[in-house]
Amino acid sequence: MFLMAGVQMQMLVRSYLTYELTGSASLVGMVAVGGSVPMLALSLFGGAIADRVERKRLVQVGQILNAVIALSVGSAVLLGVIVWYHLMIASLIQGISWAFIGPARQAMIPQIVGTENLSNAIAMNASGMSAITVVAPAIAGILYALVGPGFVYIIILVLAIAAVTLTTSLPRMPLASSSGERNSVLHDVGEGLRYMYSNKLVLVILLFGLGSVLIVMPYRFLLPVFVVEVYERQSDSLGLLLSVVGIGSLVGSLFVASFGRRSRGLLLLIGGFSSGLALALISAIPLYYVAAIFMLFLGLGDAGLRALNQALVMEQVEDRYRGRVMSIWMLNFGLMPLGILPLGLAADAFGPRLTFAFMGTLMMLVVILLMIFQKRLRAVQ
Repeated sequence: MFLMAGVQMQMLVRSYLTYELTGSASLVGMVAVGGSVPMLALSLFGGAIADRVERKRLVQVGQILNAVIALSVGSAVLLGVIVWYHLMIASLIQGISWAFIGPARQAMIPQIVGTENLSNAIAMNASGMSAITVVAPAIAGILYALVGPGFVYIIILVLAIAAVTLTTSLPRMPLASSSGERNSVLHDVGEGLRYMYSNKLVLVILLFGLGSVLIVMPYRFLLPVFVVEVYERQSDSLGLLLSVVGIGSLVGSLFVASFGRRSRGLLLLIGGFSSGLALALISAIPLYYVAAIFMLFLGLGDAGLRALNQALVMEQVEDRYRGRVMSIWMLNFGLMPLGILPLGLAADAFGPRLTFAFMGTLMMLVVILLMIFQKRLRAVQ
């Protein structure tokens, strides 16, 4: 949770600092690409390694690397030598770390709580993440305005160190693979892909998650442009909007946890439609406090997409393949530049309002098509 709090703060600070340094929505997108490309290139290998080594140790190595990144960027800001490509390099290195942290971290959950409690555990974990999303961006935005981005990065460093310390307290976990045979990592990657393809329901759920990331998730990286150009406000206002999203995600995650195993496929689709509708309404009504209301529904939809997508995938796979399958789920974030960069260019060319309208309309259209043609997904309990 501490590491994710730092990540949430860093998302706001990095995007806003990039825009403050350059005034370019395109460069905001390019900095985000820096983190997503290595995740796209290395996540499959990270998943294979997560199925071969102790996942706890793999997570700790990534946490330490995140602490080093925060220390480096914070020092550059405080010394007055920061330029936008420093942020892109930091984003690139952080993306490498998350290619290995992500699959291992997700695959650890059933080892800790057991498969019988998996669905509720994922939803409660999402609730905790949502609570962090409420608090962390608001704190980051306020501190950015009061003391500057350098000191915010120092706080992110402290959070990363706390994450390493708390992870140390977890018990040792058995290796996922029980076989004594050791194949190459590339062989293990191919085996994981074949396993995933053999389960058509998992494949459809994963593809829907990938599609929603390409269409909806770039709003987080483009929101600084919207706040500055449409609302003519500062970093603290950006933090408030992201906190409202977090409140919506928290409520949505708690609802998913209490909903049980009923109509979860339909609920997943409703979450996607809610996200698209919220983006379209934010574009249509350019008023800051009205947008804050719609951000609540955007968070509700985000919770449904994230928690349900992950839970439905993980319930279907064996533990010895779970790291590799979750590495494919982590490609959600690696594929994000395919949405961020062109949408950043669109925001420069056509303005953020039209760009948000396009994103929301496209997402609603995708959900409608799935409702019509994917009856199996709609019927998942």
